[in-house]
Amino acid sequence: MIRIKARAPTGRVAVLPTVWGAVAVGYKFGCPLAQQNGLGARIVTSAVFFAVGTGLIVHVRRSLLRELRLARRAANAAQDVVLRPLPPRLDGIDVAAAQLSADRGASVGGDLYEAIATEHGVRVVMGDVRGHGLAALGTVAALLGSFREAAHDEPGLDRVLRRLDRALARHLRERARAEHPANGSADPDHPVAEEFVTVLLMEIGGDGDLRVLNCGHPWPYALRGTAVEQLTGGDPLPPLGPFPLPTELEVLSCGRLDPGESLVLFTDGAEDARDGQGRFFPLPEALREAVRDHPVSPQAVLRTVFTGLLRHTVGRTTDDVAVLVLRNGRRGAHCNSSGTGRPAATHPQPTTYR
Repeated sequence: MIRIKARAPTGRVAVLPTVWGAVAVGYKFGCPLAQQNGLGARIVTSAVFFAVGTGLIVHVRRSLLRELRLARRAANAAQDVVLRPLPPRLDGIDVAAAQLSADRGASVGGDLYEAIATEHGVRVVMGDVRGHGLAALGTVAALLGSFREAAHDEPGLDRVLRRLDRALARHLRERARAEHPANGSADPDHPVAEEFVTVLLMEIGGDGDLRVLNCGHPWPYALRGTAVEQLTGGDPLPPLGPFPLPTELEVLSCGRLDPGESLVLFTDGAEDARDGQGRFFPLPEALREAVRDHPVSPQAVLRTVFTGLLRHTVGRTTDDVAVLVLRNGRRGAHCNSSGTGRPAATHPQPTTYR
C-alpha cells in the first residue's frame, strides 16, 4: 500500500498567525484609538482587522498550495514507480504508451500496462481495474508487481495469468482485513468482494507470432499499412476477481505481427468516451486517420488518438483511458511454408473492423 503523509505544521509556519493575532489583540486593548467611538477611529480599527484577516487568509492559502504541490509531486513519484515509463524499444518492438486519469488533477488511475522483453518473447499486459483514481492504485501495484516477476519466470502465458489471479486475490483479502478487521475477508457483502480487473495478456514471439489470453478486456486493433483490423479470438474469459479461472487455460493464437505492422491495446475508456450528445468516441476512425500517412510511429498514433479523444469529450473524460502501441520494428520477415510472411492456415486471421 502506498501512503502519502501530509507534513505537520512546523514552528515557523505557526509563528506568523500567532504574531498577527497578538497584533490584533494588542491593538484592540492597548491602543487608545481603538477605545474611541468616533467615525475615524472605527474606520482605522476596521482597516486593522481587515488587514490582519486578509493576511491570515493569504498565509493559509499559501500553506495549502505548498502542501498540494508536495502531494502532487509525491503522486507523480508513485506513478513513476507503479506505472513506470516504458522503454521506446524492446527486442525489436517499438513501444509507446500513455494514460489519462478521469479524476481531475490526478496523474494516476485504475488502468495498468507493462511490456517486458523475456526469453519467451515480448510479453505485454493491459488491464483495467474497477473504479479509478487513487483508490485503484493499490490493485494496479499488486498486479504489475506480480506480472513483472511472472513474465520472466513462467514459460507459458497460462501460468502468468494464474500468478496474476493469485496476486489479485491476496491483495483483496489483505485490503478487506485492513478496511474492516472485524469482518475479515469472508464477508460476501463486503465491497471488496465485488472488485474485478479485466486483463489482456499478450506474447509476441521472435517470429512475430501473437499468443493471447483475454479476461474480459477489449480486443486490440492491428494496423497493417493503412488498414485497421481488430483481432479476435472467440469469447474472452471472465474478468479476474469474481470467478475462479478454468482448470484448463487455452492460449489463443491470433496470427502474426509482421515487420512494419502495429498493435494498439487500450482500455474501454477509449471507446466508451462520449461527447455532449452521447455519441461514443470512434476509435477505429481515429486509428485510420493516424495511419493515413503510412508509415507512422507509435508516438504519432498516440498523439492522434488522444488529440481526437480530448476534442471529442471537450477534455472531460469520465473514465480512465490507457493506450499502448507496439510496432514490429524488426528487419526481415519470417515466412511460413507459403512464403507469404503471413501465418499458416491453422492460425485464425484477424477480423476486419466494420
